[in-house]
Amino acid sequence: MVNPMRGEVALWLDGRRHVCRLTLGALAELEAALETGTLVALVERFEGNVFSVRDVLALIVAGLRGGGWNGTAADLRRAEIGGGPVEAARVAAELLARAFALPGSGAGSGAGDGRL
Repeated sequence: MVNPMRGEVALWLDGRRHVCRLTLGALAELEAALETGTLVALVERFEGNVFSVRDVLALIVAGLRGGGWNGTAADLRRAEIGGGPVEAARVAAELLARAFALPGSGAGSGAGDGRL
């Protein structure tokens, strides 16, 4: 079971459930992996629904690593994501929302409603 208060989101890879979480270390890794812009720019792209597949991949990898996964972006590209690209984008957006939600704000609790 994931704990949304800790910023956790579940993702199925190759039939196995993984916990994703954007820890401070995972966020630092994500920022280093971004080829353009900052984390703020990344959030703005998701809010405007103008994110790229590269954005989704980078977020998922960072979230998985924050959850204890030892894989790489190449591993993720070969994996089967339960729910496909749409679920991957939803999980990426949810990770961002939960990572930057203030305690008690309710942000990130509307999974799939398109709001960060």
